[in-house]
Amino acid sequence: MDAGHGTLGSRSSEAVATLAPGYFALVMASGIISVGLELEGFHAFSAILLAVCVVAYGVLVALNAVRLAAFRRPLRADFMHPGRAFGFYTFVAGTNVLGVRLAMTGAHWATAVLLAVAGLAWFVLGYVIPWTAVLGRDERPVVKDANGTWFIWCVASQSVAVACATLEPLAGSWKAGLALLAVVAWSVGIILYAAVGIFVSLRLMMYRIRPEDLGPAYFVAMGAMAITVLAGARIVEMADAPMVAVTRGLVAGASVVFWAFASWLFPVLIAAGCWRHLVKKVPLSYEPGLWGVIFPLGMYAVAGIYLGRADRLPVVELIGRTELWVAVGAFAVTMGGMLFHLWTTLVLPRPGRERAHP
Repeated sequence: MDAGHGTLGSRSSEAVATLAPGYFALVMASGIISVGLELEGFHAFSAILLAVCVVAYGVLVALNAVRLAAFRRPLRADFMHPGRAFGFYTFVAGTNVLGVRLAMTGAHWATAVLLAVAGLAWFVLGYVIPWTAVLGRDERPVVKDANGTWFIWCVASQSVAVACATLEPLAGSWKAGLALLAVVAWSVGIILYAAVGIFVSLRLMMYRIRPEDLGPAYFVAMGAMAITVLAGARIVEMADAPMVAVTRGLVAGASVVFWAFASWLFPVLIAAGCWRHLVKKVPLSYEPGLWGVIFPLGMYAVAGIYLGRADRLPVVELIGRTELWVAVGAFAVTMGGMLFHLWTTLVLPRPGRERAHP
């Protein structure tokens, strides 16, 4: 049905049926910027972003539940598509980012529950998505569909590490287990980043790069590196446990290297965006993938703040604190674009539109 001419109910149904798998990046973005604002002492602004994060998480869980019940065919198609399936990992990362932010309010029980949910989803999706979207496909080569969303797999792994490190100081007899899981998830995330980097690089080198190919999803490469830095900084701060004691020096040194690489990626990604929008004239308008830009901006800021404090690197901390406000400004603009998009596609009739993609 034409989403522009149908009723509000039909337009809403169409929107749920075509809901982007990676929309939990909205939760990731609002949650991590809220963490950064809380670290900097802007408690009121942080609380507003936390409210946005909680509401977005609840709404998206409900919408995906409806999609699972009523729109299984498009949901299954997303799981089978290598260009979209990795977006489902945003549920894992968004759940953990929300849990980490709630821990700052003292709600550690909520963090534990959300970590259990995210950990289970991480384990299941870690085997399901690579098979349904990549290994189990008859079509070859699959690498032609590799894109920046594949890095969300790495982000999900590192989010488990961050949540474990957040809970570890209060875990009592569970400390050793959480320390082990944190280091394992951090290590897995690094290996996955290397593997995904190879696949995406092959895609860029073997196939012609079109302007529409260099979408916002490629910023996730920087976000994945930044959350690796944050996870490493949190692991370094953990109480002594056998796994942490053995790896603390390695993790601390590697985190500095990863921060340097994430910083190096910034100009590369900005240049790609300028080429796409200024040179090739691709219109810049709201799309769900833009939250995949806001999250890396916020994560880079928080990672710099944590790393600077954990390793006593004031320059790194200053860069993170400064860049946080870039993330805040980008978040505000993107949120305005999303609200306007939802208003014009769902509430107002829009003749000529065939599909609604909130």
